[in-house]
Amino acid sequence: MENQTIPNELFLSGLSDLPALQLPLFLFFLLIYFLTIIWNLLIISLIVTDSHLQVPMYFFLGNLAGLDLCCSSVTVPRMLFDLHTKRKKITTMECITQVFFFIFFVDAEAFLLSVMSYDRYTAICQPLHYIQIMNSKRCVQLVSIVWFLGFSHSLVHTLCILKITFCESGIIKGFFCDLPQLFQISCSDIYINVLLIFLLGGILGAGSVILTILPYVYIFKTVLKIQVKGKRSKVFSTCTSHLTVVFIFYCSIMFNYFHPSTNNNCSADKMLSVFYTIIFPLFNPLIYSLRNQDIKTAFTKVFPFRKIFHLPIKIQNLH
Repeated sequence: MENQTIPNELFLSGLSDLPALQLPLFLFFLLIYFLTIIWNLLIISLIVTDSHLQVPMYFFLGNLAGLDLCCSSVTVPRMLFDLHTKRKKITTMECITQVFFFIFFVDAEAFLLSVMSYDRYTAICQPLHYIQIMNSKRCVQLVSIVWFLGFSHSLVHTLCILKITFCESGIIKGFFCDLPQLFQISCSDIYINVLLIFLLGGILGAGSVILTILPYVYIFKTVLKIQVKGKRSKVFSTCTSHLTVVFIFYCSIMFNYFHPSTNNNCSADKMLSVFYTIIFPLFNPLIYSLRNQDIKTAFTKVFPFRKIFHLPIKIQNLH
């Protein structure tokens, strides 16, 4: 192992090798990325500028939009560059840096979903104590913990990656650098790296899943006691949207990191990667915000297109 050299450059296989698909894929994902930037920045701007949205629920939603924007920006610009130039080369340090920030933002988003579930639990199950529990100091503390856990977990994996060596002709089977793809081109022992994924990923992942799902169990129990049928259906509708985001997010992440790696599922891995790195950051704010009456009201104050948002179903704020 001591005689092995670390290659200065690695190769990304990309989304497709067909030349005819390069331009259509470039234009399609450029549009997706553009919409992702616009929508997430719009959500953040509305929350910052509208005093009616400066409450805990939207404070967390603003952080979620920021994480979606960061997560997408880690992978998509590089992919667009490769589609345009057909270069598909990346230096080893650039690859490792991309891994660090990708894990950082994805982990932080997972922990933030748990915090958002706790916020909804407090608002619905303990409404009389909501203001005291979710005060501004508590919100800042929770978000700080979210970012710290994401940073620490990513840093551990990144430091361990620096100790492994890669094969000279290493071709990463994907359009961005991630742990499973780097392990496939490693020429050294990756036992510790894989063990860390299962230990840290299992503990932190299971903990965040439980902390995300458990509050909704109590929420549904509380909602079932509501006598007003219309109000009950509104709460169920909003919570179902949130749980859909959680389910899709965790299923895609768990499949990416914990499924057995084979050469036959390379295309499926790429499609899944496209979903949770490109499509998900666009749909996430739409699911959380498009049906929210407060967001729509704030939007119409800035843009006079009220008819666009006159939808038949109006979901009121839950807190």
